[in-house]
Amino acid sequence: MGKLKLESCPIQGLYIIEPTVFSDSRGYFVETYNRRDMEELGITLDFVQDSQSMSHKGTLRGLHYQKQHPQAKIIRVIRGRIYDVAVDLRSGSSSFGKWFGLELSEDNHRQLLISRGFAHGFLTLSDVATVCYKATDFYHPGDEGGIAWNDPELGVDWPELVGGYSGTPSPKGYSLRDGSPIILSEKDQRWPGIKEAFKF
Repeated sequence: MGKLKLESCPIQGLYIIEPTVFSDSRGYFVETYNRRDMEELGITLDFVQDSQSMSHKGTLRGLHYQKQHPQAKIIRVIRGRIYDVAVDLRSGSSSFGKWFGLELSEDNHRQLLISRGFAHGFLTLSDVATVCYKATDFYHPGDEGGIAWNDPELGVDWPELVGGYSGTPSPKGYSLRDGSPIILSEKDQRWPGIKEAFKF
């Protein structure tokens, strides 16, 4: 079937996957993952778990990472659109603390391949978004860490977001441009900034 195309990102270890989409009057068909194609592109990862989430507009999940069991991930959207972000947390990396983001949607069919050692999060831009995650390790309760989504040290430029940093990861004072509130879990309102988390 159609070949997957791999596009490098400004941060080494992140790749945009562009699948071939076959469209006609009935709709479309797309091959979202093919181990052989990935191996031909130099990506040899053993994916062991698929997960899926649904989020309402304004929901921000992240920025999450795994401490002892880091996962490589492929993120794609099958309904709606999100702004997806990865932050380099690899020890000794020349891009440590740098971030990369792009819009993933049901229309552009793009996927983001995130290597081990990155924090990940996303902001839901559509009324509803369904996100699929492909991971190289199983979920380990108690192994999750996180960084404040609005940490000024990171300076993630979340699109369509208005509001100013008040010193905490609280969503208070933030909204989308259309007035939709920013929705965070209790846990995501307690993560420290990157300097506090990594003591540098």
